Amino acid sequence: MIEFTTQIRVRYADTDQMQFVYNGKYLEYFEVGRTEMLRHYNLPYHLIESNGYQLPLLEAFVKYNSPAFYDDLLNVKAFVKEMPLFKIHIDYVITRNEEREIVTEGFTKHVFINKLSKKTVRPPEFFIKLIKPNYK
Repeated sequence: MIEFTTQIRVRYADTDQMQFVYNGKYLEYFEVGRTEMLRHYNLPYHLIESNGYQLPLLEAFVKYNSPAFYDDLLNVKAFVKEMPLFKIHIDYVITRNEEREIVTEGFTKHVFINKLSKKTVRPPEFFIKLIKPNYK
């Protein structure tokens, strides 16, 4: 499994009239978690793209457990349980209060595409080489 946890402080602009974090923001928080996880494993998006690939979103799911509020410090954990063979399934858990309270959880599914042709391809060799040592 590969995983990484990063923190996000809720901005006032992230909240709605009820003073909760707006529901669509959680997908942005997932993106931050995913981006930081990939960066942690030496796979920043610019490296993926400079090698001729892109990683579009195929599917997303969000389960809202408890609202987050302005100025909350949230922990965004992103993790991949299984070595990707074709689609990449990334899970997320967003917590607060030293990870004791689950705010939101969900997943996204992605697939690699060739940057020029936009056709689906298997995860590239450089990607597999960088994450494979982290799977036991």
